[in-house]
Amino acid sequence: MIRAEINNIILDLETSPDVFSPAKADEGTLAMLSLFHPKQKDKVLDLGCGYGVVGIYTAKIIGQDRVVMSDISDTAVELSRENAIRNSVPDIRIYKSDGFKDIPDEDFTYILSNPPYHADFSVPKHFIEDGYKKLAEGGTMLMVTKRKNWYKNKFIAVFGGVKVIELNGYYVFVALKLGLRNREKPVNENKPSKKLQRKYKSRYHNT
Repeated sequence: MIRAEINNIILDLETSPDVFSPAKADEGTLAMLSLFHPKQKDKVLDLGCGYGVVGIYTAKIIGQDRVVMSDISDTAVELSRENAIRNSVPDIRIYKSDGFKDIPDEDFTYILSNPPYHADFSVPKHFIEDGYKKLAEGGTMLMVTKRKNWYKNKFIAVFGGVKVIELNGYYVFVALKLGLRNREKPVNENKPSKKLQRKYKSRYHNT
């Protein structure tokens, strides 16, 4: 069991050596969440949910009926379901799915993912290309990795532009699905302000 406090929301989470970052909530995931501000009307997909940090946190903010979670791992799906119950959001829909293959929903306003960036690029390629199709127009994909150039180029090719923010040693990519007339948007690469870095360190931590 681990405990994570994210923006004053406390999550108690069962983990396993068979899932990513079992000892504590991953710092890259926390960096991504520091840039994520969902509203009640949003529909959010936690893609590659692991043991459920992103989806469960989001459900505590906007409601469990507005969140979908998925992972290819049986262990991850089982842990996410148990952790959703443990954190009082038992009705989140959680799918076992290889990427988007078994996710019936569309028109997400946000898709968040921390893909396996130590392997080849086939997984994030699928996530980005099919994620674009699954987003509502005006929807946003957030992805966090420790690599930059391939992801930046891929987001530009698919979305027409991307904002890249370096935070705590990670790159967070923020890509907006725009109408075809507005596709040609410049790439923005931002260093976080000192204020954002202080906010991240004070509000996002593991215990």
